[in-house]
Amino acid sequence: MKRFKNILAIYNKEVGDEATLRRATSLARSNDARLTVAEVINLPDSLTPASEEPARSLAKKRIAERREHLERLIVSVRQEGVDVRTEVLVGTAFLEITRAVLREHHDLVIMTAEEPSGLRRFLFGSTSMHLMRKCPCPVWVTKPGQGARYARVLAAVETFSSGEPQDALNTLIMDLATSLARTEDGELHVVHAWEMSPRDLETSRSEITPGIMDRLVRRNEEVHRDSVESLLSGYDLEGLHHHVHLVRGEARTAIPEVALQLQADVLVMGTVCRTGVPGFFIGNTAEDVLRQVDCSVLTVKPIGFVTPVTLEA
Repeated sequence: MKRFKNILAIYNKEVGDEATLRRATSLARSNDARLTVAEVINLPDSLTPASEEPARSLAKKRIAERREHLERLIVSVRQEGVDVRTEVLVGTAFLEITRAVLREHHDLVIMTAEEPSGLRRFLFGSTSMHLMRKCPCPVWVTKPGQGARYARVLAAVETFSSGEPQDALNTLIMDLATSLARTEDGELHVVHAWEMSPRDLETSRSEITPGIMDRLVRRNEEVHRDSVESLLSGYDLEGLHHHVHLVRGEARTAIPEVALQLQADVLVMGTVCRTGVPGFFIGNTAEDVLRQVDCSVLTVKPIGFVTPVTLEA
């Protein structure tokens, strides 16, 4: 997948990250990119670098141990000719990962989904969700134990009109999804959930004949189909096995249903922030989707997204 030049791979010894590290290595090699393999650790208050000795020495020792482990881990990666380095981040995982992105200008974060805490049954834990909300670059969260190849790539595109910001986000989603499908020699599926326009929806509530109602539905569907076809026309899809899934209904239910039906391996989708409230999804639609899917997810932010996380002084 030709795009990323400065990749941050998060290592989590608790979930077994070999597959994710291999994918990050392959991406870095094919893109001639720099790869940073990082681990986030939490230190007790008594073991912070700001503490007095001997607590500070213990903290430094633990950091050094984790760095040595990472250095051993990347020996084979370096032997493949990849420009790779290691980093140990200390603190709250999503904050320190986002700060690393801001500090080092990473253009992709890739990690394995951590085990969610509590009784929740969805795939993504707190760190994954925070990063998909707030990290300014694309975040690729892989499903633990998933096979090495993504046979079915699902791209979720939203309602848009040419020239609108959402159109730019859809273009980014399609750029990544088509590139990934070709790299993986897999199928590309595009899902778009649509609903009646407010005006036609209001008309449908009045006393109209079934024939008029059918025409309203067909007209709305044609508008959305034309929009999706216009988006796809900008891509060379020759030789790429692809399907369009135009679903009438809410995106929050339609996207997970299509992902389940297809047994999608990875979902490429956008997250959009509310005006004036950086780091949150519009209507929580994207978050609702993420709480239902059971596959790897590559999320992207709209152009101009500003993270609420800042670098410490």
